[in-house]
Amino acid sequence: MDFEVDGEDGRFLPRIRSLSHIGFPWLFDRNKLMLWHNFIRLFEPHLKDAEEIEHFYFDLLLNAAKRWNRQNPKRIVCESYIRLLEYEGRIHHDEHCYICETPVGEHISLMQSLIPAHPECLYGTSLPKEKVFEFFESKKTIFLEDDEVEYLYGIVMKGF
Repeated sequence: MDFEVDGEDGRFLPRIRSLSHIGFPWLFDRNKLMLWHNFIRLFEPHLKDAEEIEHFYFDLLLNAAKRWNRQNPKRIVCESYIRLLEYEGRIHHDEHCYICETPVGEHISLMQSLIPAHPECLYGTSLPKEKVFEFFESKKTIFLEDDEVEYLYGIVMKGF
């Protein structure tokens, strides 16, 4: 939605005018709309204590919404999330397990916020280390298989 606020002169509830809906073609696709809703829902707890939300977050969502109809939404979610982590300075390029602090091998598991750990420490699915760190660098899922993207998507859906 786009609108202008009328009456910000101290009234309790200002009026909204020039209201317009910014539509996307995927809004009528139930599956894509539900994936979008689940993605958007993650932002509320992440940004709830922010007094002012920076343009980065709006631009991130707008870019994702524009690509949502042409690309696999789960890949867009993963790519958007890694960009968010980079913007916030939370990408973990460390090749040590977060839990036991020993070097990781050829396969790693990822915790929430895409933090690397040993598959044995997390009792979870593993991914090839080269692919994960390539994803961290390129911020693209083009070289990842669908099951690997599904794994990353599941981690993202646990929360930012």
